Amino acid sequence: MASSLDDLTWLRGNIDVSDFDRKDSIAPASRRTGRDPISAVKTPESLTAAVDSWAETHHLERSEAIGKLVELGLKVAPPALPPGHPLASDATRIEELAVRELEGLLDPALSEDERERRIRRLTEGPPEFSHERIDLPKHRT
Repeated sequence: MASSLDDLTWLRGNIDVSDFDRKDSIAPASRRTGRDPISAVKTPESLTAAVDSWAETHHLERSEAIGKLVELGLKVAPPALPPGHPLASDATRIEELAVRELEGLLDPALSEDERERRIRRLTEGPPEFSHERIDLPKHRT
């Protein structure tokens, strides 16, 4: 009985009950509690095993290892370009340049349909891999 009373005393001292019912509170949980919020991550068993192995090698807990690995990944990942960025908006122009170059390289004796098919295959990739492309919109089936 004493341990459950101690637990309640600890909870009362560490949780500000007034924050739970406040809908207007915009402060993140870490500011209210002084702790980082918990995030659940769903990963395949093989990835979890790899993370656990990495964590053990670096003497970290799994949650710390996941955080470090995410930080490392974000440092090496190319930044996402906003839609108005010159490189992002130039994608269409770049594709047009590629099509023009390909048209010059293709055999002029090919039929128009075959030329279009080859250009499309070179610019978009083989159709059997289109579901793997991250730069193309996903089609709903």
